[in-house]
Amino acid sequence: MNSKKEIQSATFPDCPIRNVISHITDKWSLLVLYTLEQKEVLRFKDLWRQIPDISQKMLTSTLRHLEDDGIISREVFTEVPPRVEYQLSERGKSLMPHLDALILWGIENQESIINDRIKHIKSNN
Repeated sequence: MNSKKEIQSATFPDCPIRNVISHITDKWSLLVLYTLEQKEVLRFKDLWRQIPDISQKMLTSTLRHLEDDGIISREVFTEVPPRVEYQLSERGKSLMPHLDALILWGIENQESIINDRIKHIKSNN
């Protein structure tokens, strides 16, 4: 069975909103990208510790999607035990100022947005 993202990509192959933005704006991708920006290079377990509410399966899937899109890079070291490190690619680094602006906007507006939600809930009751 195809995922929703795969169906959207197949249905709208030239739409940058569906094909690019949807891969980086889901809950986990933003957290992974933000975390990699802060730490530069992280092993899988360290990344997992930094985002404690993500499952191992979801982290693996998120990392694969970001790597497939060339937003992060993955390096495997042939050691015993094997070591894998993740970091932002050049494309990922070029994306971060835009995401940082979005994060800052969220921080600056979070309180007023929550207050507006509360007002809306109260006015509908």
